[in-house]
Amino acid sequence: MYGDFNNHTETGNYYDTNGGYIHYDSSENMKQSGKKKKGGFGKTIAKCLVLALVFGSVSSAAFMGTNYIGKQMFGDDVTAQDAVDNSATPTTTVANSSSDIYDVSDIVTNCMPSVVSITNVGTMEFRTFFGTYEQESQSSGSGIIIGRNDTEILIVTNNHVVSGANEISVYFNSDGEAADEDNVISAKVKGTDPGKDLAVIAVKVSDIPQETLDIIKIATVGDSGTLEIGEPVVAIGNAYGYGLSVTSGIVSALNREVSVEADGMTITNRLIQTDAAINPGNSGGALLNSKGELIGINSVKFISEDVEGMGYALPISDVESIIGDLMNKVTRDPVKEEDRGYLGITGTDVTSDASKNYGMPEGVFINMITEGSAAEKAGLQKGDIITKLDGSRITGYNQLRETLNYYSAGETITITIQRKENSEYTEKVMDITLSTGKQVGADDKE
Repeated sequence: MYGDFNNHTETGNYYDTNGGYIHYDSSENMKQSGKKKKGGFGKTIAKCLVLALVFGSVSSAAFMGTNYIGKQMFGDDVTAQDAVDNSATPTTTVANSSSDIYDVSDIVTNCMPSVVSITNVGTMEFRTFFGTYEQESQSSGSGIIIGRNDTEILIVTNNHVVSGANEISVYFNSDGEAADEDNVISAKVKGTDPGKDLAVIAVKVSDIPQETLDIIKIATVGDSGTLEIGEPVVAIGNAYGYGLSVTSGIVSALNREVSVEADGMTITNRLIQTDAAINPGNSGGALLNSKGELIGINSVKFISEDVEGMGYALPISDVESIIGDLMNKVTRDPVKEEDRGYLGITGTDVTSDASKNYGMPEGVFINMITEGSAAEKAGLQKGDIITKLDGSRITGYNQLRETLNYYSAGETITITIQRKENSEYTEKVMDITLSTGKQVGADDKE
């Protein structure tokens, strides 16, 4: 399991679909047979001591002899090592370990101002024998400043970092004069794509102190398609919610197919694998190349008691167009429950596996439509598969419900479906005016 939470563990199991690993336990029980020889251990120790003394004496004599000869041949200031180095005997040079250290301080200085810490305050639901209870929860993650418009700073992060939030706040890393509390600013969701575990959130420029605005930077986007295995990388993120920190490593593998079970659906993506430490809280943070360019968005970590050094990131070039679409969406606030809009359907996930196995588009399969609802009035049919809502890709029923939290009853939105006609699915786009909860009996419908 992995998580970006301070107070609880995030739901989601991650595994490498290319195959697992085998752990060999060296603590195997060993049986000994036969009796111990009397004095065997003592005799062995005695032999070792004698050998050690002989070796020490011979080595000392050899060293002093070499040193004496060296002085006679090269003068008093020449050491035995110098005499050896000037002889015809081949030598092996041991590299200075300090020269092999990869200095990332310049990358950090230039790129840290483009990475932020994110706090998600939400509500956790607990089901017990005595009923269902809710409790406020807080989780931490990271984000990357990806753009700016006239009124907003735009930040890309993972969808799971902001999913289910009642309140989102962003901390801008700054060495300016602004107090820390002035750099913690409320943010709103711009758009999400749960299938890629992506979200874009927005902070109003007017809410950010000027001295902080002067310091923070928009990340420079690189080309993840040119990455090579073994290439050095740097990860920056809000590990464990303690604030931004830095780790470094190499690209361990490319196009690693990794799946995650989240919100009742399976999400599979091809990711960059790195041995740079990506800990809980790093999700949504930056993976940078040696030029300080953004080449990945840290997303998941393979965590096991027996495995370390397996972190993952979304390749930036694979999701750049999706991020662009999310950045252009209208910034929205969650709508009060009594004002929320509904389609009036019940549905089932068409997962990526079901899509491959049955030749169906990935999305939400409509099982039932409420009479007189927005869905019926718009012409939706049982068996249709919802694939997009207001331009956002829909990959599961829970995601559909969560997306509709930002739309009011009476609001007209565009919905994209796939309908089976003559054994083939055909895409249709239609406008739907959302119903009220009362009109659809909203307990178990959207």
